[in-house]
Amino acid sequence: MAVSLIEQAGGASAQLGGPPISYDPELERIEIYLLLEGIFQRYGFDFRAYAHASLRRRLWKRVEAERLTTISALQARVLHDPAALDLSVNVTAMFRDPGFYKSFRATVVPLLRTYPFIRIWHAGCSTGEEVYSTAILLHEEGLLDRARIYATDINDVVLRHARSGIFPLNRMQEYTENYIRAGGTRSFSEYYTAKYDGALFSPMLTRNVVFSQHNLVTDQSFSEFNVIFCRNVLIYFDRDLQHRVQKLFYDSLVTFGVLALGSKESLRFSEFEDCYERLDAREKIYKKIR
Repeated sequence: MAVSLIEQAGGASAQLGGPPISYDPELERIEIYLLLEGIFQRYGFDFRAYAHASLRRRLWKRVEAERLTTISALQARVLHDPAALDLSVNVTAMFRDPGFYKSFRATVVPLLRTYPFIRIWHAGCSTGEEVYSTAILLHEEGLLDRARIYATDINDVVLRHARSGIFPLNRMQEYTENYIRAGGTRSFSEYYTAKYDGALFSPMLTRNVVFSQHNLVTDQSFSEFNVIFCRNVLIYFDRDLQHRVQKLFYDSLVTFGVLALGSKESLRFSEFEDCYERLDAREKIYKKIR
């Protein structure tokens, strides 16, 4: 069942969907409330604390995709047809924000070398481009064989895509440029072969990867981690939900573990700000110190 309401690893600002020119804002608010309550009661997925503006855009985009005219009509469709619950727009790329990966090599890899075994969590992994990027980086640093990467997302459709290891061939030039700028040490083409009208990445990269469904809103911690990636996901949550997820990450990190956030996210003014040291303030890489 595809259920994500997040632009995973996104940050896209395009106007995607919108209400009719003439509409009642108060009625819309009631419709959204009833839809989210219905999703929670029917499927157990809780989107009630998501940031309203982003959520509203996703809902109206889905209304248009289903050829409906109201959010109430979408509610009826969703409650009877789980497939209509796919409200995601997954915007991601391999080695996206190359400066982040370059900094990760310089500031985090030396810390990881001190561990006999490394646990990494990619929360909100979307279609997996960031997971494969991390696996490539760890392989080049000689750390992949002693690492276990947990790649989770609420959306089982994008998880199946991630497991396949197949990505559009026409994006390999972009990914190669990102890889080089991120400090890659080999030829990027070594990691994939052209197959199935796409680029099939080496199974070696996911030998130690576990893909699993996980809901940041309602699910609990499932292990202790040395690194947690959650980049450009928190921006779609309201303040209370951000706090809840930040607590989840804090509880899931070992002491001196690393939290990597997105470019528009921060721990500033949060309850946990003083619990972390900034390894790279610009790239939003933090180390848990207490």
